[in-house]
Amino acid sequence: MGSLEHSLIRLSVYGSIQADGESFGKYSTEDYRKVLSDIGPGGGSGGTILLFVQSLVLGDSSTISTMGGHGSPNGGGGGGGRIHFHWSDISVGDEYLPITSVQGTINVGGGIGRALGQDGENGTLSGKPCPKGLYGIFCQECPIGTYKNVSGSDRSLCAKCPSHELPHRALYIPTRGGVTDTPCPYKCVSDRYHMPRCYTALEELIYTFGGPWLFGCLLFSLLMLLALVLSVARIKFGSGDELPGPVPARRGSPIDRSFPFLESLNEVLETSRTEESQTHVHRMYLSGNNTFSEPWHLPHSPPKAVTEIVYEDAFNRFVDEINELASYQWWEGSVYGILCTFAYPLAWSWMQWRRKKKMQQLREFVRSEYDHACLRSCRSRALYEGIKVAATSDLMLAYVDFFLGGDEKRDDLPPPLHQRLPMSILFGGDGSYMTPFSLQSDNILTSLMSQSVPPTIWYRLVAGLNAQLRLVRRGHLRANFSPVTSWLETHANPYLRAHGIHVYLTHSQPSASGYDQFGLLVCTVENEPVMPSESENRSLLLEKNPRTPANRWRKAFDLVRVNEHATVQKKIPGEILHDKNLQALKDQLTLCYPFYYIIRNTRPVGHQDVIGLVISILLLGDFSLVLLTLLQLYSISMLDVFFFLSILPLGILLPFPAGINALFSHGPARSAVPARVYALWNIISTINVVVAFICGSVHFHSQSSAKRHPNFQSWNFSMDDSGWWMLPTGLLLFKTAQASLINYHIANLEIQDRTLYSNDPDVFWRS
Repeated sequence: MGSLEHSLIRLSVYGSIQADGESFGKYSTEDYRKVLSDIGPGGGSGGTILLFVQSLVLGDSSTISTMGGHGSPNGGGGGGGRIHFHWSDISVGDEYLPITSVQGTINVGGGIGRALGQDGENGTLSGKPCPKGLYGIFCQECPIGTYKNVSGSDRSLCAKCPSHELPHRALYIPTRGGVTDTPCPYKCVSDRYHMPRCYTALEELIYTFGGPWLFGCLLFSLLMLLALVLSVARIKFGSGDELPGPVPARRGSPIDRSFPFLESLNEVLETSRTEESQTHVHRMYLSGNNTFSEPWHLPHSPPKAVTEIVYEDAFNRFVDEINELASYQWWEGSVYGILCTFAYPLAWSWMQWRRKKKMQQLREFVRSEYDHACLRSCRSRALYEGIKVAATSDLMLAYVDFFLGGDEKRDDLPPPLHQRLPMSILFGGDGSYMTPFSLQSDNILTSLMSQSVPPTIWYRLVAGLNAQLRLVRRGHLRANFSPVTSWLETHANPYLRAHGIHVYLTHSQPSASGYDQFGLLVCTVENEPVMPSESENRSLLLEKNPRTPANRWRKAFDLVRVNEHATVQKKIPGEILHDKNLQALKDQLTLCYPFYYIIRNTRPVGHQDVIGLVISILLLGDFSLVLLTLLQLYSISMLDVFFFLSILPLGILLPFPAGINALFSHGPARSAVPARVYALWNIISTINVVVAFICGSVHFHSQSSAKRHPNFQSWNFSMDDSGWWMLPTGLLLFKTAQASLINYHIANLEIQDRTLYSNDPDVFWRS
C-alpha cells in the first residue's frame, strides 16, 4: 500500500487488513477466530503486507493480520506472514510527533497444527530503522533515563544514561524526540535546588570556592585576617584614655570671695565630703532589691541611733512618701515581663533604666522637694540638709544617711566608730551574673572605718572581699559562701585583729518574696560573737571536770561573757554565717539555672590581648555560621527562616553588634557592662540554634524515603542529607566557647590585680 516515491500521508484502519494463510476443515471455534480441520494437508502461509506511510491510525477492534492457516488433524499450521512499515519523513528533535496510534491488534502468528502436526512459525513484523533517540517498530521515544545515538529499531540500542552525571537530587525528564546523546536531560526534585548540580544556595556558595574543605580554609583565613584588624583597631581606638572635657562648675565648688556680699540661705552651698563624714550619724538601708516585684521600702520605726535627731511622727510620714515614690507602676512590670519572654537582655536594660529613673526621683525628692520636717535641727530644715539618699552602682541597694545640722548642741553626737559597733554593711547585687555581690565603700564609710583601720588596709580588704564575692552565684550559695567565710578567717581577721575589729558574713531574714540580703558585720574584738564550735568545746570541757575550782571560775566567767554576747547579739541585724548554718541557706532555682554553668563570674587568667583576639575570631565565625545557617534553612522553606529569626526575636542577629560594642568600649569599668550584655545575647541566641536543630530534624525525618543515588557525596552541607546537623552544632560550639572566653574577658577587666586571689595572706597584704 503506497510506494517508496508516493507514500501515504496517513493510513486510518477501522476494520481489518488481512493476508492470512488458508485453513482446512469444517469445524470452527470462536477462540481467536481459528478454524480446525480434520481433512487435508497443513495450513497455508500468511502473506505480506507492505505499507509505505507517514502515519498510522489503527482503531479499536481493528486488525492488521498475516496469520498462517491452521492444519488438519495430522497436518501442521502454516507460517505467519510479514508486515513491514516503511515510514517516510520521520520528524526528529523538537519537531517529533508520534507516527502511530494503535488501539487494535497486529498479528503475524503461525497457524495451529493438530495431533502429529506442528504449529506454524510466527511471521515477521518490521519497520524502517528509526533515527537517533527513537526505537521500535513505530519509532517511539527511548524510555526516560536512556539515550540512543545510532540508527536502528532494536530496544537494546537505548542505553542507560551514565549514573555519575545525574545529581543525587535530580530526576530524568522526557525529551521530545528522545535523547540522542549524553548528558541526559534532568531536573531537580524541588524548585529550591538550582541547576546544573541541584545545589542549595549554601552549596552553590561552598562549591563555587572549591568545595567544603577549601571553602573552610578560605573562610578561616578570612576570619583570622578580620580578627587581627579588629584587634588592632580595638587596641588603637578602644584602649586610649578618654580626653577630659571641660569641667562644669559644681555646686560644691568654693565661692569666689574677692568681692564682699551677703550670703542668703539659698546661697549656702553643701558641705564638703569631709565635713559630711564628720557629721554623719547613721546609715539606714532600704529593704528590697529595687525590682518590680520587690521595690525599695523603709521601715516605719526609726532606728535607735536617729531617735534623738528626728520627730517620730514626721519621720513616719517621710517613710510613707519615700515608699510611695519607690514603688513602680503596673505597666513597668508588664513591659518587663513581655521583654523577659522575648528578649531578656532588653528586659535587663529596661529594668536598669527604670531603676536609674527611680533613684533620680528619690534623690531629687530628698534634695529639693522634701522639707526635711522630720529633723529636729532648724538649720537642717532651713538648708534642706541632714538627709541624703544614695545607692550602689548596680542600683539594687539604697540607703539614707542622716547628718547633724550643727545646732543640736550634743557632745555625744555624732557617735564614734566604737560606739556604732557592731555595725552591719550590706552587700550590693544579688549574686546573679549581671549583678554579683559587692561591698561598695564610699567616702563616708571609709572615713568612719579610718577611726580604727588605716584607709589603705580598708581599701585592700574591700578589694579582696569583692574579688571573693564576685564568685558567689545564685543557686550555689551554700557552696560559694563557704570560701568567703574561710577567706575572712585566714586573710581578713588576723590582720584586722591588730586594729581591734573583727568582720563576719551576715544574712538577713528573707522577705515575703524570698529575697535575701547579705552583708559584712564589723564588731570589736572584745565583743566578737562566740561561734558554735567554741561554745561547744567549752561546754564539753566543763562537763568533763565540773567540780574543779578552775572550772567553776571559768564557768562563771563564761556565763558573764555569754550575757555580754547575748546583749551584743541583739544589736546584730540578721544571722552570722559559718560552716554549720551555711547548709541551711535555700538556693532558689529559676528557669535560667542551667545557663549559670555557662555564663558565670570567674577568676582572671590574664593574657587579655590573646583572649580579645580569640573572641574576635569566634565573634566573626559565629556571625558567618549564622549567615550560612540562614542559607541552609532558606533551602528548606521561608517558614523555617522565620522560626529561626523570630524564636527568640532578633536573638540570633544581635550578638554580633553587641560583641563589637563590648570590644570597642573605652576603659575597663565601662567595658564590663557591655561585655555582660554581649554574654546575655550570646547565651540567649542558643534558643534560636535549638530551633534550627528542630527544623532540620523535622525536615530530615519527614522527607521522602526514596532510595538515594549510590554516588551522592556523604560530606555536604544540605539539610536534606545526614549532615544537616553540622552547621547548628558548629554554631552551638562557637557560642559555648564565646561564653567561656567572655567570662575570662570580664574577669580580666574587673580584677586587674591577680594577687587578690592569692592563697598566701602575706602576699595579699604586701601587694
